[in-house]
Amino acid sequence: MAPAEPDEASDVHCRLDELLAVRGMTLARLAELVGVSVVNLSVLKNDRARAIRFSTLQAVCEVLDCEIGELLVLRRTRPDAT
Repeated sequence: MAPAEPDEASDVHCRLDELLAVRGMTLARLAELVGVSVVNLSVLKNDRARAIRFSTLQAVCEVLDCEIGELLVLRRTRPDAT
């Protein structure tokens, strides 16, 4: 499999907005608890992130009490080949 090109849109979707809403938490509060900037979390939340550190991913999941698969999901935009 070839690596993604820099301009290629990602099929990975971040469900941060939904998880924050369910928990009644703001992005600013999450940033404070995780120890990263609001800007960095906003980039992730808006599906503009190209990468995330495992330590940040782990911290976000710990604070939100969720699994990685609840936070990041794969969008199925291409028809299945059968």
